[in-house]
This record gives sequence, C-alpha cells and structure tokens, in this order.
Amino acid sequence: MAQALIVVDVQNDFCPGGALAVPGGDEIAAPINAMMDDYDAVILTQDWHPAGHSSFASSHAGKAPFETIGMPYGPQVLWPDHCVQGTNGAAFHPDLRTDGDLIIRKGFRAAIDSYSGFFENDQITPTGLEGYLRSRGITRLTLVGLATDFCVAFTALDAARLGFEVKVELSACRAIDLNGSLQAALSQMEAAGVAFRS
Repeated sequence: MAQALIVVDVQNDFCPGGALAVPGGDEIAAPINAMMDDYDAVILTQDWHPAGHSSFASSHAGKAPFETIGMPYGPQVLWPDHCVQGTNGAAFHPDLRTDGDLIIRKGFRAAIDSYSGFFENDQITPTGLEGYLRSRGITRLTLVGLATDFCVAFTALDAARLGFEVKVELSACRAIDLNGSLQAALSQMEAAGVAFRS
C-alpha cells in the first residue's frame, strides 16, 4: 500500500523568530528530512495568506491576537499577521528539504482561514490534496510539522474522515498549546482513529 509523508507548514513564521513562532519549531526540520526517503510521496503544505487576511487580528478593529471571533464558517482564532504571500515569513524553513512531490498552498482565500491540508475551515472547499493522493493510489499517511494542535490536527482529522489510514509522528511535530489546545487536539485525533508515534 502506497504511503505519503505530509509535511505541514514548516515555515519561517512558525519557527523561533517568526511572527507566530511555535516553541522548538525549527528542531523538527532535520528529523523530517531524514524521514522523506522512506515514503512513496512527500507533500508539503504551505500557509499562504494575502495581506489583510480575515484571520489576522490586525484586520479587525479593537481585536488582539489570540482572541476568538465568529465567522460565517464558525469560530475563528485571530492570529498575528503571518505567512503573507511572497514574504520571508511564508518561506519554508531553510533547513527543510523541499524536494517533495507536491506543495499545497492554503489560506490564500482572503475571507476564510485554512488549517487543514485538505479543506478550508468551512470544511467544504477542497485544496486538491485528496484528489492528488487518490490519483497516486496512496492510502496511508504520516503527518509531521507545525503546529500539532492546529494545522497538523485539522489535517489528520480530515484525512481520517476521508478514509485514509493516519499516523502522526509526534517527535517531528511541535505545538502552540493555546489554552489546553494540545490535549484537546490529541483527544480528538485519538477518538477519530489517528495513531501516534513518538
């Protein structure tokens, strides 16, 4: 059975010194690189926001980063401006190998955020990742990247819902852990049948 490594958002803005830094985010580049040759396909996701994206706190008067607001598709955490298209912050971390098979850019629609590599946050608008994996005959996925409790978890949950066999390699992930979000994400993934390896 063909299997793919999904490398989620290992970008400068999510690493130390970046606009939305995940503690230790840069530490996972080397272990991810070492895993890449063991898979039939390697897909990298890349957060790719236009300036003034609706998920940025700066786009909402009087709102601060990490506040939550209601959007037409549901609750939305407001973030510092990050991964703006074409900026160094949106670039992959320089230590990460980027010679994978496919790069999926997400979050480029100004009015909707996108955590998952499969769907925008409305859970309806697809990124094209599912179709690509099906066309390659891939049924088993291993997820690594940033952040465990947001984009990795949302990608894993969607993959499980779509019928893929999903494993998260926790040693090659790092979390934001915003108000208990890591434990909540791990519990959700476990309930959905996602396997963990650390």
